[in-house]
Amino acid sequence: MLDDLADGPANGQAWWLKAADGQRIRTAYWPGGERGTVLLFPGRTEYIEKYGRAAADLGKRGYGTLAIDWRGQGLADRMARDPMLGHVRRFSDYQMDVRAMVGLAEDLKLPKPWFLIAHSMGGCIGLRALHDGLQVNAVAFSAPMWGINMASYLRPVAWTLSQAASWVRTDKIFAPGTKRESYLKLAGFDGNMLTSDADMYCYMQRHVDGEARFGLGGPSLRWLNEALHETLRLRRRPAPTMPAITFLGTDETVVDIRPVHSVMNSWPNGRLQIVEGARHEIMMEKPDIRAAFFDAAAELFAANR
Repeated sequence: MLDDLADGPANGQAWWLKAADGQRIRTAYWPGGERGTVLLFPGRTEYIEKYGRAAADLGKRGYGTLAIDWRGQGLADRMARDPMLGHVRRFSDYQMDVRAMVGLAEDLKLPKPWFLIAHSMGGCIGLRALHDGLQVNAVAFSAPMWGINMASYLRPVAWTLSQAASWVRTDKIFAPGTKRESYLKLAGFDGNMLTSDADMYCYMQRHVDGEARFGLGGPSLRWLNEALHETLRLRRRPAPTMPAITFLGTDETVVDIRPVHSVMNSWPNGRLQIVEGARHEIMMEKPDIRAAFFDAAAELFAANR
């Protein structure tokens, strides 16, 4: 683990794992107390070290953190010839990564109970994992990707183009409107979509400057098609009964907010927390917003031990 970039708790450890299909992924654990363990599911383009400070926040509240580099990003094996292309063969393949991660948690006998924190694409993977029987006591979502934000007139184009690309085997190219470079390399702080906190934005920029392999550009047409299908399938399923809280900023522009509202409105033991002025990265926002998220998650977890 790159501790100097992560800025996380001491004594963190990282492991290489093989998923069931042989894909190499990476996980890391930061100890944080005996109140339980948080399985942390990052979003698209993200990596373990980005959540070092989040692990420190959870550690202060008595929870250890087990995070993952999904296939195709971070230091896990990439899925395309161009390492900057965000690609996946099937969205269900991410569940093999989940199972490998859970297997490690079991082998290490990480403190129970276990809980889930899932951000953006991790929220999509996490919701599928809950439907598949992931054994956690409660879940906290941050801007979950249960739909992709795009102009309404582009939605049918995205469906048609991404599906056609699979048919003619041109699905390993960047989706239209996306770039090869990491967003953090392209966008300055002013007007960025991720956070209103300058220090946290610099923290993320230092990562991609300090480790080139953390960089990832836009998604492939295959990823886009798989994501459109997976989010649609998830929206058609009844919400789980597991206790849940979801944080969503009023300045969210990355994920489609309408499915977040509809899913949480139907979640029997769920609550949606709207955060005034927050952008996409709730856990990378201003200190008061970050504290509110981790306090709410810890309160939910403590009530469901």
